[in-house]
Amino acid sequence: MRFLPQQYYHLYNRGNNRLRIFLEEENYRFFLQRLCQHFDEKRVQIVAYCLMPNHYHILVYLQDEVDFSNVLRGFTTSYVRSFNRWHGRVGYLFQGNSQAKVIDRDPYLTHLCGYIHLNPVHAGLVARPEEWEYSDYREWISAETSPISAARRVREEYVGTGKDYEKYVGDFSGAEKMIVGIEEQLFGAH
Repeated sequence: MRFLPQQYYHLYNRGNNRLRIFLEEENYRFFLQRLCQHFDEKRVQIVAYCLMPNHYHILVYLQDEVDFSNVLRGFTTSYVRSFNRWHGRVGYLFQGNSQAKVIDRDPYLTHLCGYIHLNPVHAGLVARPEEWEYSDYREWISAETSPISAARRVREEYVGTGKDYEKYVGDFSGAEKMIVGIEEQLFGAH
């Protein structure tokens, strides 16, 4: 895939054989730390993310021209090497390369953010998205969000305030149609 500036991309991958890619709390923290180290905020802005036990979703905005394929490969390789070393394992952690879908329609952008943030609810890990500490949902609904963050910019442009986004996600929390629609966009018709 050719990554272009001024575009949103949904990045996702899951564990090989659907196995866990995060075995302990430190793995989640390290993944996020590496993510911030590899994604230069001036070029690659993280809009939304959710880390699940066996997969992840990251929505990014490419601000400037960047060899993002190499950035993404460097990031995932760094995490896999560390994970394997920590847990005394070798081999592949992920089910192939990270997947990336360009997000070129505004309604899909906001639906995708809701989908990302509702992942732990639909997986039965928590009752409400704000209970899951490995996503940026709390930042999305906070009034304290940095005025320059990509998340706040998208939220304000397409949804409104943090309270508006909380209501938006709450309206979709039981909407299987929205989940099926997003999954069809990601993985094709079942």
